[in-house]
Amino acid sequence: MKKEIRLNAFAMNCVAHQSPGLWTHPRDRTADYNRLPYWIDLARTLERGRFDGLFLADVLGVYDVFGGSPDAALRNATQTPVNDPLMLISAMAAVTENLGFGVTCTLSYEPPYRSRGGCRRSTISPRDGSAGTW
Repeated sequence: MKKEIRLNAFAMNCVAHQSPGLWTHPRDRTADYNRLPYWIDLARTLERGRFDGLFLADVLGVYDVFGGSPDAALRNATQTPVNDPLMLISAMAAVTENLGFGVTCTLSYEPPYRSRGGCRRSTISPRDGSAGTW
């Protein structure tokens, strides 16, 4: 049996996650992270490239370790501002056929009915039999 490789992309719904300074590249479009066409284009590009999935990470709060304050993170847009990753999944799933989606969400401060299999989960549950992870 042939060995298969799974290709998964990693992103966050923010200006820059693990690649500070990449915004200086002439083809970078992360300034558009808060616009839906950016994410739809990313999903289509990944599917064209035969990626298996896209993982969207979430973060709660602002990093405040360096210097004992959030100043450095805010000044350099280090994973801030960040938007809810769940809001993107339905739109990207609507324009792709084979791309799977995984997402982490901070559920610590939500009522149980919203987070544990409730309305947040059902909002992105695949209706077409495609794969999704929670």
